[in-house]
Amino acid sequence: MESLRDIGYDLPSAVADLVDNSIDAGARNVDITLAANGSQSWVRIVDDGMGMTGRELDEAMRYGTDRAYAPGALGHFGLGLKTGSLSQCRRLTVASRRSMNRRVDARIWDLDVVAERNSWDLDAPPAGDLPSELTEPLRGRTGTVVLWEKLDRILAFRDPSGAAAKRALDGMARDVAAHLGMVFHRFITGEWSEGEVVLNIKVNGELVNAWDPFARSEPRTRVLQGQIIELPLEGGGAAELAVQPYVLPAQTQFSSAEAHQAAAGPNRWNRQQGFYIYRRDRLIQSGGWNRIRTFDEHAKLGRIAIDLPLEHEDLFGINVAKMAMTMPEAARPPLRVIASAVVQEAQRSYREHLHQPDPQPQPSPVPDSVDTHDRGRAADGPSITGDWPLILRTVNDVLADEPRRRDDLLLHLANAFN
Repeated sequence: MESLRDIGYDLPSAVADLVDNSIDAGARNVDITLAANGSQSWVRIVDDGMGMTGRELDEAMRYGTDRAYAPGALGHFGLGLKTGSLSQCRRLTVASRRSMNRRVDARIWDLDVVAERNSWDLDAPPAGDLPSELTEPLRGRTGTVVLWEKLDRILAFRDPSGAAAKRALDGMARDVAAHLGMVFHRFITGEWSEGEVVLNIKVNGELVNAWDPFARSEPRTRVLQGQIIELPLEGGGAAELAVQPYVLPAQTQFSSAEAHQAAAGPNRWNRQQGFYIYRRDRLIQSGGWNRIRTFDEHAKLGRIAIDLPLEHEDLFGINVAKMAMTMPEAARPPLRVIASAVVQEAQRSYREHLHQPDPQPQPSPVPDSVDTHDRGRAADGPSITGDWPLILRTVNDVLADEPRRRDDLLLHLANAFN
């Protein structure tokens, strides 16, 4: 169990993995508390979802569970509750109530007890022995409570009761809130359900605000031409990768200094440029170019939303912590073209429009289509869909050692096909 503590989680991503479970359980409210109490400090995640029976709780706490997920579920590996939690603490307790005519069931994984017994024993304490931190949130309602204790990875201080530890925990609470506001922004605003269902998340009693990576409430944000990239499947057919590029306003074009500062994001402007990759409306990558290009100060206004195709997430190598993925090779050439076009527009906004009057809208250079298989050629000449693989191979062969010239040429060629 010790070896499973180091598979890529940090505190915000571990909490986010538990929020995934809450959403899958139908929760509408998730309340997260980071309580400072020296060596007795704890972290708690409470939801008002459907809860679990004792048998379901046993299965949820078991390593190697073979769980069947609902079609729209955010859960993916069946490991997040255990590995995400125990990456941050040594004692994990989960209490749950499935219905009001059922008692509260609880299970405990304690790494020190497992080591002492030299046995993977999952403890099931009587409901009467549970502390109020577990039982009070479930009084009069269904739901689940996850409690982390023995926070060795969170409070790695010589004096966990000191002022430095308290300040650190407060800072961690802010980091968790910022991360959740970004990862679940479509859920918090109701965008995922077209406004029908809104998720409320609180951290230490404060409501988490959604952070929209694309600043769509800003009048000067530009929404470029959306794209569909088709990825061929082994058995025939294609998976569709939906791509929606944006160019955010330059600093002086934001409605206020506060709005510009907020749009910078948790990792600030330069590190937030690039691809925003969603799996079932949950953000799993926030910025970065996936080795398609490098970060560039002048490109920092370019951000691109990518929605992974349902039922084909296995093509993208999502890691257990749901913090990273691997872009399939078939998607890289068309994404390079789209990224180059978006970066050109972002650079133009950055360099030319900072101190000029409002410009007239310009047509986007993003090609109308960059599907990865031929949909037929236009009668009057070549098409980007039919001829692009050959063009790309040729350009890559000639300019493999000059990526900037290669990208410029690809951009001009993509525009020429429009």
